[in-house]
Amino acid sequence: MLTELRIRNFAIIDAVVLPLAPGLNVLSGETGAGKSIIVGALGLLIGERATADLVRPGADRAVVEGTFELGDAPELRAQLDERGIDCDDGLLVLKREVAAASGARARAWINGTAVTAAVLADVGRALVNVHSQHEAQSLLDAEAQRRILDAFAGAQGQTAAVARAHATLADARHAVADLVARRDAAQKRADYLRHVAHEISDAKLVEGEEQKLEDEARRLTHAEELRALAGELSGVLEGEDASVLAQLGHLQKPLAALQRIDPSVDRLQELYDAAYYALEELAREVSAYAETVEHDPNRLAEVDRRRDVLFRLLKKYGGTVASALETGREARAELSLLDTAALDLRGLEESVATADAALRATAAALTKVRQKAASRLAKEVEAQFPGLGLEDGRFQVVLTARDEPGAVGAEDVEFRVALNVGHEARALSRVASGGELARVMLALKTILAGVDRVPTLIFDEVDAGIGGKVGQQVGDAMRRVAEHHQVFAITHLPQIAARAHHHIRVHKGAKDGVTTADIEVLEGDARVEEVARMLGGDADSATSRAHAREQLHAGAAVRPPQDEPRRGARGRGA
Repeated sequence: MLTELRIRNFAIIDAVVLPLAPGLNVLSGETGAGKSIIVGALGLLIGERATADLVRPGADRAVVEGTFELGDAPELRAQLDERGIDCDDGLLVLKREVAAASGARARAWINGTAVTAAVLADVGRALVNVHSQHEAQSLLDAEAQRRILDAFAGAQGQTAAVARAHATLADARHAVADLVARRDAAQKRADYLRHVAHEISDAKLVEGEEQKLEDEARRLTHAEELRALAGELSGVLEGEDASVLAQLGHLQKPLAALQRIDPSVDRLQELYDAAYYALEELAREVSAYAETVEHDPNRLAEVDRRRDVLFRLLKKYGGTVASALETGREARAELSLLDTAALDLRGLEESVATADAALRATAAALTKVRQKAASRLAKEVEAQFPGLGLEDGRFQVVLTARDEPGAVGAEDVEFRVALNVGHEARALSRVASGGELARVMLALKTILAGVDRVPTLIFDEVDAGIGGKVGQQVGDAMRRVAEHHQVFAITHLPQIAARAHHHIRVHKGAKDGVTTADIEVLEGDARVEEVARMLGGDADSATSRAHAREQLHAGAAVRPPQDEPRRGARGRGA
């Protein structure tokens, strides 16, 4: 739940610290005092669009910060952990900053970690749900109505199973379409593919062949020069008496004499032996090489023809023997598809049939759950209507079968109402006014309060257009919702304010010649005075105060939330 909201330099607000408590929190005040601005600041905190005109005149930036107690929220904790945001102490601090400078980007933090506005919005939606007359229009969306029914039915597991089954069917159908497309493409290209496969296969390519042919062609082209050079080396090494080996042999006698006189020069003998043997090996290798070099014009012509074949093939098929061989393999694989496609297609179509049957079975199970829940939801919402000033209202949840199941099931969901006697139930969009929509939404929230996981609900003047007994009934409904959620209501009705567990008043003044808004937590006589003002009488008269006390007494009689409200200190401008 939201325990504290701190706002600085936002619109007409200079600095406000708003303490909140469990149960029903009410914000009241004169028209234009800044109540909706506080809701706007909260909206900014949970990811709504930030613009420079939100900054208070004369300030360089606006800052909104909220402290939340997480409680038992494993999914949200896991989401935060994935993003590297620490919340071990169970507290979550969201912060948003908007600069007044044109073009400057808004910044956001969660527990001191910088995040994007999208991440802030994801986390914010899990913490706070804002409901207003405008937001009630979301009830007109068929997808929203389906989600409400599924939440009431506790069908999250079934809806997830249907989504998985639909994804499996979509994958199977995609596999069939892909195989058919590849088969058709192969049929169109069959003649070309056969030509490619045969041409590459007939060439009997060997990887690395091009380099070997290039080396051999160079040797054959320069055969005479290579033989001459090898002969020259051989003559120097082991020719007549003047050869290197002959000269080296003459060194053995003086070296042996040197060793007899000074045995410490044994190392010289080792070096001599190594040099002599190395030169002998070099001579043998040069001689052997010379024998391999042959001037063979026929072989050279053969090598050149093979190189021409390779050049033409590699130019067509990728530039290397490896790429040409891969092209051949791919061509043969495409051709083999023509032989195997029929069998593979039968297997894939069987997979489609299996997946389709699984989807239909899973969707049918979800349909049964929805049918039972639709009847119960209609009855429970209708039971709320009299308490919200809709005594003649009837509510229906209509399920319309689709031609085939989709990712969300086998039917569309539509909420229908008849709010006047003798009228046929019609879609909400064709029947309900703004105020009536707000009360239908409140009825649904009252029913769904036990299963909705969002801990804090904000109601921004959803009581517009009502009063008297209906206002009292709406206040009672909000207080009942507060058994399961923290509720924060912006209201002008004393009947709702009197039912709050925690009452805050917004008032407008001036600071340094600039209009500003401030808040005060009301208790005791201050609260009696505010309710008396809201009743429209003289807040100082005994009659108005008695009427206000009566309202407060009636509000306190409504069943309280399970947690006692925590009293905050008086609000202050910070």
